[in-house]
Amino acid sequence: MTAPEPLRQQAEPDEVGLDPGALARLDGHFARQVDAGRLPGFLVAVSRHGRVAHLTAYGHRDVARRLPVEADTLWRMYSMTKPVTSVAALILMEEGRFGLDTPVADFLPDFADPQVYVEGTGPGLRTRPAGRQLLVRHLLTHTAGLTYGFYHAHPVDARYRQAGIASSVLPGSTLAETCAAYARLPLQFEPGTRWNYSVATNVLGRLLEVATGRGLDAVLAERVFAPLGMRDAGLWVREDQAPRLAELYGESGDGGITPVPGPPLRGRPRFLSGSGGMVAGAHDYHRFMEFLRRRGELDGTRLLSEAAVTAMTSNQLPGGADLRACGAPAHQVPGKAGLGFGFGVSVVTDPEVHPSPSARGSYGWSGVASTTFWVDPGSDLTVQFLTQLRPTGAHTVYPEVRRLVREAMTEGLSGPSGRTPRA
Repeated sequence: MTAPEPLRQQAEPDEVGLDPGALARLDGHFARQVDAGRLPGFLVAVSRHGRVAHLTAYGHRDVARRLPVEADTLWRMYSMTKPVTSVAALILMEEGRFGLDTPVADFLPDFADPQVYVEGTGPGLRTRPAGRQLLVRHLLTHTAGLTYGFYHAHPVDARYRQAGIASSVLPGSTLAETCAAYARLPLQFEPGTRWNYSVATNVLGRLLEVATGRGLDAVLAERVFAPLGMRDAGLWVREDQAPRLAELYGESGDGGITPVPGPPLRGRPRFLSGSGGMVAGAHDYHRFMEFLRRRGELDGTRLLSEAAVTAMTSNQLPGGADLRACGAPAHQVPGKAGLGFGFGVSVVTDPEVHPSPSARGSYGWSGVASTTFWVDPGSDLTVQFLTQLRPTGAHTVYPEVRRLVREAMTEGLSGPSGRTPRA
């Protein structure tokens, strides 16, 4: 199969209000990390008014084999899969397959009688029946009460680990089997009352399978990837794609990096993850960001109404709270201040208190291998940064990219409390 066209630069930075010198500083900052052995390689793309004005690929997709990062390199997107699965859900919702307030149990009966944590740990953990049903909107907003086993912040997290779900997958199981295992575990809190980033998007992916009678890979391919021209995107790597897939690395004890195992595998996996299973290239994710920037339409094809994109990219948390105030224990940290959450994306609600330089209304998400993207509607800007490093500590890539891109804006900059019109 012929490889799709890679992402290409379409404009000079100064044509769209970007400072070439500041963008060179952005490149240099991360190039120094590559040269020092702290990153394998990276790709960064900055687009304005729909035109790619800065595109840099640097370092290696495979360090040992000295294979360079190129514009058509493929990346494990991990949690940058979640917004894509959320868009597929919104498409089906607008077709009338279900609504935001549809009970999840209408499609997944295992979730009919959820139990909510009350107190205690281990064998002494006590629960009670939930006072409300688990709804589709709770999955989209991560307010379902589900969790991840790796948090180590709540007794329910420990229950996930005891059930064999250390991250999000019951080893050796399908998506259906893993979601059934989630349903047997207690919720951390009453659905719709707090925010906890969790396995919710896997449950959403399973709901899409039941609603359509198709595997999640087919749902995403038919409803999102094909219509948007995301020709390299998928939930596994084809043989013809494998040479372009970047290796995955972790941090080593000496401050360097070392190869680590990671999905996706070649051939269709047993577990189809709507939460973190996507592999894609920069061109694919550029198309997805453009679809969002253009509010549900791309190249004359409208997949979502403007109203749906507005809802997706607006804060949907209870009472308009931010992630720090509304978050479960693992999220009550300064980095979550000034961030709300929509349907599959975070949304900057208060740039004055959010620690990373950001514009009000900007939205996006990141992946555990240090990938990140965002759309700034006020500045008509989209950014993606792609690498393949699973850090052992706190991420520093995300705020660094945001700061350096912000410094490159020379005109039409959306301020902390206002926006400039889109071109």
